[in-house]
Amino acid sequence: MKIIILGAGQVGGNLAESLVAENNDITVVDLNSERLALLQDRFDLRTVRGHAAHPSVLKQAGADDADMLVAVTQSDETNLVACRIASSLFNVPTRIARIRSADFLGLDAAYLAEHFGVNDVISPEQEVTDTLRRLIEHPEALQVLDFADGKVRLVAVRAYHGGPLVGHELQDIKRHMPNLECRIPAIYRRDRGIVPKGITVIEPGDEVFFLARKADIPSVLRELRHLERPVKRVMIAGGGNIGRGLARRIEGHYDVKIIDHNKATSNLLAEQLHKSLVLQGDATDEELLEQENIAAMDVFCALTNDDEDNIMSALLAKRMGAKRVIALINRSAYVDLVQGGEIDVAISPAQATVGPLLSKIRRGDMVAVHSLRRGAAEVLEVAVHGDAKTSRVVGRRIEEIDLPEGATIAAIIRHGDNVIIAHHDTLIESEDHLILFALNKRIIPKVEKLLQVSFGFF
Repeated sequence: MKIIILGAGQVGGNLAESLVAENNDITVVDLNSERLALLQDRFDLRTVRGHAAHPSVLKQAGADDADMLVAVTQSDETNLVACRIASSLFNVPTRIARIRSADFLGLDAAYLAEHFGVNDVISPEQEVTDTLRRLIEHPEALQVLDFADGKVRLVAVRAYHGGPLVGHELQDIKRHMPNLECRIPAIYRRDRGIVPKGITVIEPGDEVFFLARKADIPSVLRELRHLERPVKRVMIAGGGNIGRGLARRIEGHYDVKIIDHNKATSNLLAEQLHKSLVLQGDATDEELLEQENIAAMDVFCALTNDDEDNIMSALLAKRMGAKRVIALINRSAYVDLVQGGEIDVAISPAQATVGPLLSKIRRGDMVAVHSLRRGAAEVLEVAVHGDAKTSRVVGRRIEEIDLPEGATIAAIIRHGDNVIIAHHDTLIESEDHLILFALNKRIIPKVEKLLQVSFGFF
């Protein structure tokens, strides 16, 4: 697929890396020649220096015969204008725009399509806000992902020494939880992925991914982790789009304090937030944190635009007694370096954005794609069609399907609301949505090929 990416920042760079790895023809446009040179040195792609919304630049980038344009510059206006031009002048089939402003995000999808030529909208800030909200709901988790409109959740947790299931085989889960169903599609042990079997023994330090109905998640967590007390108090450092959006989403459910160093931003926060306590100051100021009783905070979220400030304020908050700390890290390379030590969870906005975009370009009826472990693994929600004659999946039990090594079907959504936790003898029907875990991203083409006949059936 021939794809033009407008913007070579963190989001554009991470997107280019993911799409190049999937053998797409990528061209990146940006005004910053240094960023472009860095991308060209690292990856097999074309670059064009110029303004992303200028017709001449888009023509130079190959918009005449492009399959998709993804506008992810820092400017909403530039992204929208670029999509409009790509639609009206070059007839690019698919136009996707990154939008940050709440004003634009509030516009109807039909309006954006008609007036700006935008097929789909992505918002890293909104994706990160949703991720943070789920992590606050489940403070024991490293990652929480929703499927089937929130009916099913995939949760990653770190198994701890002395936990109820540590040292036991996975098949013991059923005896511990006879009335609940869950599936563990993957375990990462010392950064190596394992496809679990019934006799697999959970060890301390394992990163365990499990999937269950949303209502059953707390009960499953209780078996894998010592449940911490419910979250009541949250402190947020940074009043930008993400910090403000998170405070607005959670202030009705938790006691929220939000800190920003900028006076104008703090005044704006005070006007827009109704139940949160707004503080002007520096989140790396030890005296301020102590004065605001950081030791009583259940969750501290460092969400400024500066990676170093986020790392330092999160480490300081943890040292001063915050129960759990989360840091926003824009440089994806930093994420693995800091997570799992003093910082409980590190979040990369760019990685949070890649999944929704991948669902648009993958072959097959992809409903959702989520990137895990910095893109090394993926979990997919994919709809299957056809019948036993036209599909290698439909009409077969899971044990009869020739899944690539490292791929696991963890759950099935049937008729939109019936959640079936998958077992070896579960029969797949036409129009089912499969929740499929790929331990290694390199097997994705094999998964697509497995499902290809049914998709080509139409």
